[in-house]
Amino acid sequence: MSNLTPPCVMTFAGADPSGGAGMQADILTFASIGCHPLSVVTAITAQDTVGVEGVMAVDADWVNDQARAILEDVQVSAFKLGLLGSVENVAVIAEIMADYPDIPLLIDPILTSGRGDDLSNEEMMEAMTELLFPQATLITPNSLEARRFAFAEEVEEIASGTLDECAARLLAMGMEYVLITGTHERTAEVTNILYGAEKTIKAYKWERLPGSYHGSGCTLTSAIAACMAHGLSVEDAVLEAQEYTWQTLKNGFRPGMGQYIPDRMFWARDEEESGVNAGDGSVKAH
Repeated sequence: MSNLTPPCVMTFAGADPSGGAGMQADILTFASIGCHPLSVVTAITAQDTVGVEGVMAVDADWVNDQARAILEDVQVSAFKLGLLGSVENVAVIAEIMADYPDIPLLIDPILTSGRGDDLSNEEMMEAMTELLFPQATLITPNSLEARRFAFAEEVEEIASGTLDECAARLLAMGMEYVLITGTHERTAEVTNILYGAEKTIKAYKWERLPGSYHGSGCTLTSAIAACMAHGLSVEDAVLEAQEYTWQTLKNGFRPGMGQYIPDRMFWARDEEESGVNAGDGSVKAH
């Protein structure tokens, strides 16, 4: 038996019975990248690969007790936040994060499901921007989420605001880095842009794959957290995580009647084709 302990990553997320997104996606991603998953349930959902039918937030005291019990026992190398369920949960998680300021905090600021089902309200958005974003190492909104957070009080600007403007406003809220993903933009390729210190650090272009995926955002943020838990810098982790996520999408499967699910264990099913797409022209850093 090996005495080596893999880095441990803690996720705060909702449970997805389809296994496509949420906590199940995080656990699979952490394990695939060689980390041990620690999981705090923030909400229970009724959903399938088509969409979300209902969300029941876990009581904030239970969220606190789940996390504190593990944190008093296990050393955590990175935190990842997904669906948080309620304003009360946002507040209690912010208090927990404040006790661990030196551990990377990665936030996937989920507002809707892939189908468009609302998963966060205006009060939760405000709580996240005030309590969690200032503590974050990196947040990973898609372009729609970035515009909603950046122009929350200027509804008419949500559709027209540029991603550079969004990033500047988000960084002003206190986080260190913002990675805005471009899946929802009408572009031939998917362009993800990393911003930090009020400037663009790097743009990454990826081949746009056909189909719609359930849990791609969860996978990306969890992969970044896992890579940082292994000691990678933010920029290196962002690149490695994108390569991993793109491969999970390329190898995605459709177990139900809705969206495809990323195959986070693609390498275990086809080792001969397990290499990520470095060198094949899919990644072009600007």
